[in-house]
Amino acid sequence: MKDRPLIGLALGSGGARGIAHIGVLEVLEEQGIPVDFISGSSVGALIGSLFAGGQSVADLRKIASLFRRKYYIDFTVPKMGFVTGKRLEELFFMLTKGESLENLQTPVSVVATDLNSGERVLLTEGSIAKAVRASVSIPGIFVPYRYGDHLLVDGGVIDRVPASVVTEMGADIVLAVDVSYFPEKPANETIYDVIMHSMEIMSRELVRAKQINADILMEPIGEERNAIVFEDAEALVQQGREEAERVLPRILEKIEAWKGRDHE
Repeated sequence: MKDRPLIGLALGSGGARGIAHIGVLEVLEEQGIPVDFISGSSVGALIGSLFAGGQSVADLRKIASLFRRKYYIDFTVPKMGFVTGKRLEELFFMLTKGESLENLQTPVSVVATDLNSGERVLLTEGSIAKAVRASVSIPGIFVPYRYGDHLLVDGGVIDRVPASVVTEMGADIVLAVDVSYFPEKPANETIYDVIMHSMEIMSRELVRAKQINADILMEPIGEERNAIVFEDAEALVQQGREEAERVLPRILEKIEAWKGRDHE
């Protein structure tokens, strides 16, 4: 019989705002709260995979502080996207040391959207770099990623915060992190702004129709943060920490309540 609940962590999409996930992971680690399953869309898939692969929170902080658009932008003649994503995949390959999803210390399910079928695709085997490259493929910006018979784009298109996925993986308690933010007057100054805000409006309507099914939902972004600006890394990590600390008593209550029930 289990002596503790299995905890699943769903990390949502949101571009650079996803750096806040690192702050959440840091608090969980400090409090000795284990993470048994991880699901992630887009940037959530990247950070979740790196953490599951053994990268320390300190390493994730360093990666976030050094990350800049110039490291992954490789423009192409617009046909299916402005950015080929090859440089990004190479970066992911380096960060993950060419590892495969099935070999991670913690099981991870990477969420992507199939343009051909319109269905959610869960990637749990094969190259982490390829899976994450598919999951971060923002439509209109990145060229969609061909993965077997699938033509994949950003997981956030169909499942911004994939909480149900970790439930399916076997989690007893589901923690979810939503790093979206919807300003009253968004600054639509570039094509990137237009595409990102369009996706966020779409995902907001999806969430209204289908609520995020989590025991604890964290929403660390309390002010407008540009989804493609990575220079605010430290502030974003801090926002993640503050939100995790805010809900920490509720997480501990959920764990204790689980232990108090009969699980035979």
